[in-house]
Amino acid sequence: MSEETKTTAPAVTTKPAGDRPASSGDRPQRPGGGTRPPFRGRPGGGRPGGKPGGGGRSFTRKKSCRFCKHPDIPVNYKDAKALRPFLTDKGKIMPRRVTGNCAKHQRTVQNAIKRARNMAIIPYTTISL
Repeated sequence: MSEETKTTAPAVTTKPAGDRPASSGDRPQRPGGGTRPPFRGRPGGGRPGGKPGGGGRSFTRKKSCRFCKHPDIPVNYKDAKALRPFLTDKGKIMPRRVTGNCAKHQRTVQNAIKRARNMAIIPYTTISL
């Protein structure tokens, strides 16, 4: 090769730090190498509502259906006292994840509550002033 075809790299000149604009290379790098912190779930420690001080949910025992456990207990719309535990204080029907009923008995409880409401044995809502 001749000297005419060889290309040489241009001379690199450095400017003082105060004259150049800030670029992303000037920022200190995080330990992970990225510009954002790693995702660690919900903000505030992972508890519902963003409350600090917890990693996960605590262990709770799986609820068993009381009607499957005791088949002699009937689900009757006329028995308002037996249906009260399945209603909130506002009169709403509690979900099965709260009551622990199986799907079959939750449906029967739900229908019994609706029948009792229709017959005016249980109120639809409570009056709160």
